[in-house]
Amino acid sequence: MYLKSSPSSSKEDSSTLLIPLATETISAGFPSPAEDYIELGIDLNKYLIKNPISTFFLRVSGNSMNNAGIYNNDLLIIDRSINPKPGHIVVALLDGEFTLKRLIKKKDDYYLRADKENYPAINLYEYIDIQIWGVATYSIHELQKAKV
Repeated sequence: MYLKSSPSSSKEDSSTLLIPLATETISAGFPSPAEDYIELGIDLNKYLIKNPISTFFLRVSGNSMNNAGIYNNDLLIIDRSINPKPGHIVVALLDGEFTLKRLIKKKDDYYLRADKENYPAINLYEYIDIQIWGVATYSIHELQKAKV
């Protein structure tokens, strides 16, 4: 499953969806004057999906990666073409079971670690069949509403 990126020709592909993009940035500090200019739009595929043929989406279940900004029910963009390195958040298949964790290296050993306290690191050398399916590149989630 992947989203098709727009072609480089001047003709737009029928699968391209342009979302309006304001030409100005928005201040998250002090307010700035609003501008009435809107660019033609952007195709989110071009910004979020670098390698369409090797990219898929995955829905998150659980809270072990909350401190990484990944929450229960988020939609992750996973790129299988990225070579996983320590520090990346990866989708791993360990003896037939999927997990989403951060790949870490201590000395010469590799581990998968949750980004939330009270979760033990997973030593990859304790498993027979280990597959890294891809690297998480983006997490899409609804913003939380303040409780007033």
